[in-house]
Amino acid sequence: MINTASPLSGENMIAGASTDEVSEKLPQPQIQNLPAAEKKMGIALVGLGRYSQKHLGPALTETVYCRLAGLVSGDAEKCDKWGVEYNLKEKNLYSYKNFDTIRSNRDIDIVYVAVPNALHAEFVIRAARAGKHVICEKPMATNLEDCHRMIDACREAGVKLSMGYRLHFDPFNQEMMRLGQNRVLGSINRIIAKNSFEVGDKNQWRLKPELSGGGPLMDIGIYCVQGALYTVGELPVAVRARFLSKTNPDKFRDVEEGIEWQMEFPEGIIATCDTSYSKNENLLRAETVSGWFELNPAFEYYGLKGQTSEGPVTLTSVNQQAAQMDDFALCIQNNGETRVPGEMGLRDLQILLAIYESARTQKRVELQLQEFQNLIEI
Repeated sequence: MINTASPLSGENMIAGASTDEVSEKLPQPQIQNLPAAEKKMGIALVGLGRYSQKHLGPALTETVYCRLAGLVSGDAEKCDKWGVEYNLKEKNLYSYKNFDTIRSNRDIDIVYVAVPNALHAEFVIRAARAGKHVICEKPMATNLEDCHRMIDACREAGVKLSMGYRLHFDPFNQEMMRLGQNRVLGSINRIIAKNSFEVGDKNQWRLKPELSGGGPLMDIGIYCVQGALYTVGELPVAVRARFLSKTNPDKFRDVEEGIEWQMEFPEGIIATCDTSYSKNENLLRAETVSGWFELNPAFEYYGLKGQTSEGPVTLTSVNQQAAQMDDFALCIQNNGETRVPGEMGLRDLQILLAIYESARTQKRVELQLQEFQNLIEI
Protein backbone atom coordinates (compact mmCIF):
# COMPACT_ATOMS: atom_id res chain seq x y z
CA MET A 1 0.00 0.00 0.00
CA ILE A 2 1.29 3.47 -0.90
CA ASN A 3 0.66 5.95 1.90
CA THR A 4 1.25 9.49 0.68
CA ALA A 5 -0.51 11.58 3.27
CA SER A 6 1.95 14.43 2.68
CA PRO A 7 2.98 14.52 -0.99
CA LEU A 8 5.12 17.61 -0.45
CA SER A 9 7.10 16.23 2.47
CA GLY A 10 9.64 14.22 0.49
CA GLU A 11 8.90 11.14 2.60
CA ASN A 12 9.21 7.72 0.98
CA MET A 13 5.97 6.72 -0.68
CA ILE A 14 7.01 3.25 -1.87
CA ALA A 15 9.14 0.81 0.04
CA GLY A 16 12.70 0.79 -1.24
CA ALA A 17 12.69 4.31 -2.68
CA SER A 18 15.15 6.75 -1.13
CA THR A 19 14.12 10.17 0.12
CA ASP A 20 16.35 11.86 -2.46
CA GLU A 21 14.80 9.85 -5.29
CA VAL A 22 11.21 10.60 -4.41
CA SER A 23 11.69 14.26 -3.46
CA GLU A 24 13.56 15.21 -6.63
CA LYS A 25 11.43 17.56 -8.76
CA LEU A 26 8.68 17.65 -6.13
CA PRO A 27 6.89 21.01 -6.11
CA GLN A 28 7.73 22.68 -2.81
CA PRO A 29 5.23 24.85 -0.93
CA GLN A 30 6.07 28.46 -0.23
CA ILE A 31 6.15 29.05 3.50
CA GLN A 32 5.28 32.33 5.18
CA ASN A 33 3.84 33.35 8.52
CA LEU A 34 0.07 33.45 8.47
CA PRO A 35 -0.97 36.98 7.56
CA ALA A 36 -3.51 38.86 9.61
CA ALA A 37 -7.02 38.52 8.20
CA GLU A 38 -7.11 42.16 7.15
CA LYS A 39 -3.92 41.64 5.16
CA LYS A 40 -5.30 38.85 3.02
CA MET A 41 -4.95 39.71 -0.65
CA GLY A 42 -8.21 40.78 -2.24
CA ILE A 43 -9.45 38.90 -5.31
CA ALA A 44 -12.08 40.15 -7.75
CA LEU A 45 -13.85 37.53 -9.86
CA VAL A 46 -14.54 38.54 -13.45
CA GLY A 47 -17.46 36.49 -14.72
CA LEU A 48 -20.03 34.99 -12.38
CA GLY A 49 -20.90 31.85 -14.30
CA ARG A 50 -21.10 28.31 -13.03
CA TYR A 51 -17.38 27.91 -12.30
CA SER A 52 -17.27 31.05 -10.16
CA GLN A 53 -20.57 30.19 -8.52
CA LYS A 54 -19.87 26.55 -7.72
CA HIS A 55 -16.13 26.60 -7.14
CA LEU A 56 -14.22 29.89 -7.01
CA GLY A 57 -16.59 31.75 -4.72
CA PRO A 58 -16.89 28.89 -2.20
CA ALA A 59 -13.12 28.26 -2.37
CA LEU A 60 -12.46 31.85 -1.34
CA THR A 61 -14.23 31.13 1.95
CA GLU A 62 -11.50 28.54 2.65
CA THR A 63 -8.40 30.40 1.51
CA VAL A 64 -5.78 31.50 4.03
CA TYR A 65 -3.80 34.14 2.12
CA CYS A 66 -6.51 35.72 -0.03
CA ARG A 67 -10.20 36.58 0.13
CA LEU A 68 -13.08 37.50 -2.16
CA ALA A 69 -13.07 41.29 -2.30
CA GLY A 70 -14.83 42.21 -5.55
CA LEU A 71 -17.03 41.11 -8.42
CA VAL A 72 -17.23 41.98 -12.11
CA SER A 73 -20.26 40.94 -14.13
CA GLY A 74 -22.47 41.97 -17.02
CA ASP A 75 -25.48 41.02 -14.89
CA ALA A 76 -26.11 43.74 -12.28
CA GLU A 77 -28.75 41.70 -10.48
CA LYS A 78 -26.44 38.71 -10.12
CA CYS A 79 -23.61 40.96 -8.97
CA ASP A 80 -25.79 42.55 -6.28
CA LYS A 81 -27.01 39.14 -5.09
CA TRP A 82 -23.44 37.87 -4.78
CA GLY A 83 -22.44 41.06 -3.00
CA VAL A 84 -25.04 40.44 -0.32
CA GLU A 85 -24.17 36.74 -0.03
CA TYR A 86 -20.46 37.41 0.43
CA ASN A 87 -20.88 40.67 2.39
CA LEU A 88 -18.93 42.76 -0.12
CA LYS A 89 -18.69 46.54 -0.25
CA GLU A 90 -20.91 48.09 -2.88
CA LYS A 91 -17.95 50.02 -4.28
CA ASN A 92 -16.27 46.68 -5.08
CA LEU A 93 -19.02 45.57 -7.47
CA TYR A 94 -18.26 46.35 -11.11
CA SER A 95 -19.84 45.97 -14.51
CA TYR A 96 -17.85 45.04 -17.59
CA LYS A 97 -18.16 48.66 -18.75
CA ASN A 98 -16.73 50.34 -15.64
CA PHE A 99 -14.24 47.57 -14.86
CA ASP A 100 -11.24 49.79 -15.64
CA THR A 101 -12.01 51.98 -12.63
CA ILE A 102 -10.85 49.05 -10.49
CA ARG A 103 -7.42 50.66 -10.81
CA SER A 104 -8.09 52.95 -7.83
CA ASN A 105 -9.54 50.23 -5.60
CA ARG A 106 -6.96 49.30 -2.98
CA ASP A 107 -9.13 46.44 -1.68
CA ILE A 108 -8.38 44.44 -4.83
CA ASP A 109 -4.94 43.04 -5.57
CA ILE A 110 -5.76 40.15 -7.94
CA VAL A 111 -8.27 39.79 -10.75
CA TYR A 112 -9.43 36.25 -11.61
CA VAL A 113 -10.67 36.10 -15.22
CA ALA A 114 -13.34 33.41 -15.59
CA VAL A 115 -15.30 34.54 -18.65
CA PRO A 116 -15.66 32.54 -21.91
CA ASN A 117 -12.33 31.72 -23.57
CA ALA A 118 -12.41 34.31 -26.37
CA LEU A 119 -12.82 37.10 -23.79
CA HIS A 120 -9.80 36.15 -21.68
CA ALA A 121 -7.39 38.42 -23.52
CA GLU A 122 -9.55 41.53 -23.17
CA PHE A 123 -9.96 41.23 -19.42
CA VAL A 124 -6.43 40.07 -18.64
CA ILE A 125 -5.06 43.07 -20.52
CA ARG A 126 -7.50 45.48 -18.90
CA ALA A 127 -6.68 44.08 -15.45
CA ALA A 128 -2.95 44.41 -16.06
CA ARG A 129 -3.32 48.01 -17.24
CA ALA A 130 -5.26 48.69 -14.05
CA GLY A 131 -2.22 47.49 -12.10
CA LYS A 132 -3.74 44.25 -10.83
CA HIS A 133 -2.14 40.81 -10.74
CA VAL A 134 -4.09 38.30 -12.82
CA ILE A 135 -5.21 34.67 -12.79
CA CYS A 136 -6.58 33.53 -16.15
CA GLU A 137 -8.76 30.47 -16.58
CA LYS A 138 -7.84 27.81 -19.11
CA PRO A 139 -7.31 27.79 -22.01
CA MET A 140 -5.32 31.00 -21.95
CA ALA A 141 -6.89 32.29 -25.17
CA THR A 142 -8.20 31.11 -28.52
CA ASN A 143 -5.18 32.20 -30.56
CA LEU A 144 -1.46 32.61 -29.98
CA GLU A 145 -1.40 36.31 -30.75
CA ASP A 146 -3.72 36.99 -27.81
CA CYS A 147 -1.49 34.91 -25.51
CA HIS A 148 1.52 37.04 -26.40
CA ARG A 149 -0.49 40.24 -25.91
CA MET A 150 -1.57 39.07 -22.46
CA ILE A 151 1.96 38.16 -21.38
CA ASP A 152 3.35 41.43 -22.74
CA ALA A 153 0.66 43.52 -21.03
CA CYS A 154 1.37 41.95 -17.64
CA ARG A 155 5.12 42.31 -18.08
CA GLU A 156 4.82 45.98 -19.11
CA ALA A 157 2.55 46.70 -16.15
CA GLY A 158 4.85 44.92 -13.69
CA VAL A 159 2.14 42.51 -12.53
CA LYS A 160 2.16 38.73 -12.28
CA LEU A 161 0.12 36.45 -14.54
CA SER A 162 -0.88 32.96 -13.46
CA MET A 163 -2.99 30.29 -15.14
CA GLY A 164 -5.99 28.72 -13.39
CA TYR A 165 -4.32 25.29 -13.48
CA ARG A 166 -5.78 23.89 -10.25
CA LEU A 167 -4.46 20.35 -10.73
CA HIS A 168 -0.86 21.48 -10.23
CA PHE A 169 -1.91 22.06 -6.60
CA ASP A 170 -3.86 18.83 -6.16
CA PRO A 171 -2.09 16.13 -4.07
CA PHE A 172 -3.22 13.27 -6.31
CA ASN A 173 -1.92 14.90 -9.46
CA GLN A 174 1.25 15.94 -7.64
CA GLU A 175 1.72 12.26 -6.85
CA MET A 176 1.44 11.45 -10.56
CA MET A 177 4.20 14.01 -11.11
CA ARG A 178 6.38 12.39 -8.45
CA LEU A 179 5.86 8.82 -9.59
CA GLY A 180 6.34 9.71 -13.24
CA GLN A 181 9.11 12.28 -13.20
CA ASN A 182 11.21 10.26 -10.74
CA ARG A 183 10.49 7.01 -12.65
CA VAL A 184 9.63 5.40 -9.32
CA LEU A 185 8.13 2.35 -11.05
CA GLY A 186 10.66 2.35 -13.87
CA SER A 187 10.80 3.93 -17.29
CA ILE A 188 7.46 4.99 -18.73
CA ASN A 189 6.26 3.20 -21.84
CA ARG A 190 2.87 4.80 -22.35
CA ILE A 191 0.48 7.42 -20.99
CA ILE A 192 -3.29 7.11 -21.35
CA ALA A 193 -5.39 10.22 -20.70
CA LYS A 194 -9.15 10.50 -21.16
CA ASN A 195 -11.45 13.35 -20.18
CA SER A 196 -15.05 13.54 -21.39
CA PHE A 197 -18.52 14.52 -20.24
CA GLU A 198 -21.97 14.92 -21.77
CA VAL A 199 -22.25 18.60 -22.53
CA GLY A 200 -26.03 19.13 -22.33
CA ASP A 201 -27.68 22.32 -23.63
CA LYS A 202 -26.84 22.87 -27.30
CA ASN A 203 -27.13 26.66 -26.90
CA GLN A 204 -24.37 27.10 -24.33
CA TRP A 205 -21.24 29.11 -25.09
CA ARG A 206 -19.00 26.02 -25.13
CA LEU A 207 -20.56 25.05 -28.46
CA LYS A 208 -20.08 28.49 -30.01
CA PRO A 209 -16.58 28.67 -31.53
CA GLU A 210 -16.57 32.47 -31.51
CA LEU A 211 -16.58 32.23 -27.70
CA SER A 212 -14.96 28.86 -26.97
CA GLY A 213 -12.38 28.61 -29.73
CA GLY A 214 -13.27 24.94 -30.23
CA GLY A 215 -14.99 21.97 -28.64
CA PRO A 216 -13.96 19.60 -25.85
CA LEU A 217 -10.26 19.83 -26.71
CA MET A 218 -10.16 23.49 -25.69
CA ASP A 219 -12.36 22.91 -22.65
CA ILE A 220 -11.35 19.63 -21.00
CA GLY A 221 -8.87 18.03 -23.39
CA ILE A 222 -6.30 20.48 -22.10
CA TYR A 223 -6.25 18.45 -18.86
CA CYS A 224 -5.12 15.39 -20.83
CA VAL A 225 -2.33 17.42 -22.40
CA GLN A 226 -1.25 18.78 -19.04
CA GLY A 227 -1.53 15.41 -17.30
CA ALA A 228 0.67 13.70 -19.85
CA LEU A 229 3.30 16.45 -19.69
CA TYR A 230 3.60 16.62 -15.92
CA THR A 231 3.58 12.85 -15.53
CA VAL A 232 6.34 12.30 -18.09
CA GLY A 233 8.17 15.45 -17.04
CA GLU A 234 9.14 16.27 -20.61
CA LEU A 235 7.78 18.27 -23.52
CA PRO A 236 6.23 16.47 -26.51
CA VAL A 237 7.94 16.68 -29.89
CA ALA A 238 5.02 15.83 -32.20
CA VAL A 239 1.30 15.05 -32.33
CA ARG A 240 -1.05 12.98 -34.48
CA ALA A 241 -4.83 13.41 -34.21
CA ARG A 242 -8.21 12.66 -35.72
CA PHE A 243 -11.71 13.93 -35.11
CA LEU A 244 -14.24 11.40 -33.83
CA SER A 245 -17.45 10.80 -35.76
CA LYS A 246 -20.36 13.06 -34.82
CA THR A 247 -23.34 11.27 -33.33
CA ASN A 248 -25.29 14.54 -33.10
CA PRO A 249 -24.39 16.70 -36.13
CA ASP A 250 -26.94 19.36 -35.26
CA LYS A 251 -25.65 19.89 -31.74
CA PHE A 252 -22.01 19.78 -32.82
CA ARG A 253 -22.42 21.68 -36.06
CA ASP A 254 -19.69 24.22 -35.27
CA VAL A 255 -17.26 22.37 -33.00
CA GLU A 256 -15.88 18.86 -32.74
CA GLU A 257 -17.89 16.36 -30.72
CA GLY A 258 -14.75 14.45 -29.87
CA ILE A 259 -11.12 14.11 -30.83
CA GLU A 260 -8.35 11.61 -30.12
CA TRP A 261 -4.64 12.19 -30.42
CA GLN A 262 -1.19 10.90 -29.65
CA MET A 263 1.70 12.93 -28.31
CA GLU A 264 5.24 11.74 -28.95
CA PHE A 265 7.82 12.37 -26.24
CA PRO A 266 11.58 11.88 -26.17
CA GLU A 267 12.68 8.33 -25.25
CA GLY A 268 9.84 6.99 -27.42
CA ILE A 269 7.09 7.55 -24.85
CA ILE A 270 3.62 7.85 -26.39
CA ALA A 271 0.62 9.51 -24.76
CA THR A 272 -2.71 8.31 -26.14
CA CYS A 273 -5.48 10.80 -25.34
CA ASP A 274 -9.09 11.50 -26.14
CA THR A 275 -11.79 13.95 -25.15
CA SER A 276 -15.47 14.17 -26.00
CA TYR A 277 -18.67 16.02 -25.20
CA SER A 278 -20.80 12.87 -25.57
CA LYS A 279 -19.42 10.30 -23.11
CA ASN A 280 -18.11 10.13 -19.55
CA GLU A 281 -14.44 9.28 -18.96
CA ASN A 282 -11.86 10.58 -16.53
CA LEU A 283 -8.49 8.80 -16.45
CA LEU A 284 -4.77 9.49 -16.24
CA ARG A 285 -2.65 6.32 -16.39
CA ALA A 286 1.05 5.59 -16.84
CA GLU A 287 2.33 2.16 -17.84
CA THR A 288 5.96 1.46 -17.02
CA VAL A 289 8.52 -1.29 -17.50
CA SER A 290 7.78 -2.65 -14.03
CA GLY A 291 4.19 -1.64 -13.28
CA TRP A 292 1.64 1.12 -13.64
CA PHE A 293 0.00 3.97 -11.75
CA GLU A 294 -3.19 5.90 -12.39
CA LEU A 295 -5.85 8.29 -11.22
CA ASN A 296 -9.45 7.36 -11.94
CA PRO A 297 -11.08 9.84 -11.78
CA ALA A 298 -8.13 12.11 -12.45
CA PHE A 299 -9.34 15.58 -13.38
CA GLU A 300 -12.44 16.20 -11.25
CA TYR A 301 -12.69 18.86 -8.56
CA TYR A 302 -12.95 16.24 -5.81
CA GLY A 303 -13.25 12.49 -5.29
CA LEU A 304 -10.01 11.61 -7.07
CA LYS A 305 -8.75 8.05 -6.56
CA GLY A 306 -5.26 6.72 -7.14
CA GLN A 307 -4.00 3.20 -7.66
CA THR A 308 -0.67 1.65 -8.61
CA SER A 309 0.61 -1.83 -9.34
CA GLU A 310 2.03 -1.67 -5.79
CA GLY A 311 -1.30 -0.80 -4.16
CA PRO A 312 -3.70 2.11 -3.57
CA VAL A 313 -2.60 5.72 -3.24
CA THR A 314 -3.80 7.18 0.06
CA LEU A 315 -3.93 10.96 0.13
CA THR A 316 -5.82 13.74 1.84
CA SER A 317 -7.87 15.78 -0.62
CA VAL A 318 -7.69 19.56 -0.72
CA ASN A 319 -9.84 22.29 -2.19
CA GLN A 320 -7.92 22.62 -5.44
CA GLN A 321 -9.05 26.14 -6.23
CA ALA A 322 -8.28 27.39 -2.71
CA ALA A 323 -4.79 25.88 -2.86
CA GLN A 324 -4.22 27.40 -6.30
CA MET A 325 -5.29 30.90 -5.28
CA ASP A 326 -3.41 30.80 -1.98
CA ASP A 327 -0.24 29.79 -3.81
CA PHE A 328 -0.53 32.77 -6.15
CA ALA A 329 -1.17 35.14 -3.25
CA LEU A 330 2.02 33.87 -1.62
CA CYS A 331 3.93 34.33 -4.87
CA ILE A 332 2.91 37.97 -4.88
CA GLN A 333 3.66 38.52 -1.19
CA ASN A 334 7.06 36.85 -1.50
CA ASN A 335 7.79 38.34 -4.94
CA GLY A 336 8.22 34.79 -6.21
CA GLU A 337 7.31 33.11 -9.46
CA THR A 338 4.12 31.16 -10.00
CA ARG A 339 4.49 27.51 -11.01
CA VAL A 340 1.80 28.02 -13.65
CA PRO A 341 2.71 31.25 -15.48
CA GLY A 342 1.24 32.72 -18.62
CA GLU A 343 4.04 31.15 -20.62
CA MET A 344 2.67 27.73 -19.66
CA GLY A 345 -0.72 28.76 -21.01
CA LEU A 346 0.95 29.84 -24.26
CA ARG A 347 2.78 26.52 -24.48
CA ASP A 348 -0.38 24.51 -23.97
CA LEU A 349 -2.34 26.45 -26.58
CA GLN A 350 0.45 25.76 -29.07
CA ILE A 351 -0.05 22.05 -28.41
CA LEU A 352 -3.86 22.29 -28.69
CA LEU A 353 -3.65 24.13 -32.00
CA ALA A 354 -1.17 21.55 -33.32
CA ILE A 355 -3.63 18.79 -32.40
CA TYR A 356 -6.36 20.58 -34.36
CA GLU A 357 -3.99 21.03 -37.32
CA SER A 358 -3.13 17.33 -37.31
CA ALA A 359 -6.80 16.32 -37.14
CA ARG A 360 -7.67 18.63 -40.05
CA THR A 361 -4.75 17.60 -42.26
CA GLN A 362 -4.44 13.98 -41.09
CA LYS A 363 -0.69 14.55 -40.85
CA ARG A 364 1.88 14.32 -38.07
CA VAL A 365 2.64 17.80 -36.75
CA GLU A 366 5.99 18.53 -35.12
CA LEU A 367 6.18 20.79 -32.09
CA GLN A 368 8.81 23.42 -31.36
CA LEU A 369 8.58 23.97 -27.61
CA GLN A 370 12.22 24.53 -26.69
CA GLU A 371 11.51 28.01 -25.31
CA PHE A 372 9.47 26.42 -22.52
CA GLN A 373 12.15 24.06 -21.20
CA ASN A 374 13.01 26.31 -18.28
CA LEU A 375 9.55 26.73 -16.74
CA ILE A 376 9.58 26.00 -12.99
CA GLU A 377 7.21 23.11 -13.56
CA ILE A 378 6.34 21.04 -16.64
